[in-house]
Amino acid sequence: MTIDAFIDALPKVELHVHLVGSASVPTVLELSRRHPGSEVPSTEEELRRFYTFTDFPHFARVYGAVNALVREPEDVATLVLGLARDLAAQGARYAELQVTPYAHHVVGMPKREVTEALDLAARRSLDEHGVEMAYIFDIPGEFGEEAARVTVEHALQEPPAALVGFGIGGIEQERPKYRDAFRSAFAAARAAGLHSVPHGGEMSGPDTIWETIEGYGAERIGHGINCLADPRLVAHLRETQLPLDVCPTSNLRTGQVARIEEHPLPRLLEEGLYVTLNSDDPPMFATTLAGEYRVAADVFGLGKAELARLAANGVRASYLPEQRKRALLKEIDDLVAAQA
Repeated sequence: MTIDAFIDALPKVELHVHLVGSASVPTVLELSRRHPGSEVPSTEEELRRFYTFTDFPHFARVYGAVNALVREPEDVATLVLGLARDLAAQGARYAELQVTPYAHHVVGMPKREVTEALDLAARRSLDEHGVEMAYIFDIPGEFGEEAARVTVEHALQEPPAALVGFGIGGIEQERPKYRDAFRSAFAAARAAGLHSVPHGGEMSGPDTIWETIEGYGAERIGHGINCLADPRLVAHLRETQLPLDVCPTSNLRTGQVARIEEHPLPRLLEEGLYVTLNSDDPPMFATTLAGEYRVAADVFGLGKAELARLAANGVRASYLPEQRKRALLKEIDDLVAAQA
């Protein structure tokens, strides 16, 4: 079996992907035509140019423009089902989808309607595409205390049935000014039984990662690539095996690394850190989940056994029930054994 065929056959999970960022080009064009008058282009050629980012703040502005097209519960369900369809074609069985309730709040969507759309889409994703969908509610950090309040209220008062986690994304440099509000929101979410899965160390340094650990009780960290600047942090991550959800192409497209060959994924693995492989905002970054495995193989030279280990890491780090984890891990082991 060729490496490409192996990647296609490898059972995968996606642990770091955003609802709006998962929208395929045809889906975004459909939303743009459904809601005319936005700054999002309505032709494919213009949209692909729109997705050329100069830095992370520019990406955040473009993301916000696309996010503004999601105005009705039907739009939310359209995005979830589109992701399920795309993941099924790549051999993915399960995803933990990051949803930003604040974005739906500011366009006037009631919490209950958003939750009903997410519940319906999760059922249809499994029935129609064989992809089990779970949700993580995340705070857009640059919007501060109000965003924290809205996000945690939605998570506690009107949660979708498949809500498993609570996170925070956005521009990391804005977080210190809202430190207490964010810590309080995570404390409330964790007390309600939600897992803590914040972004950290994507566009800022080790201090942000330490804050996710000490202030938010992180159980997994989105990105975390800048941990390497702090040997004490690296040692802590190695000792605790706290998973890092790494998204190489995302880091390239938003300017966090200058060249894909300079991405720290190989060093993270050499340091013995717990890494999962993910796509983040795949159509915006011209990638896919399977494409990230191909980058790991083609650019970093990972072989079948190492790719299978990354896939297994994702399964173990997920919030799937243990029985489902065991079944997926057996599928991965059987595929590797067939290559011997």
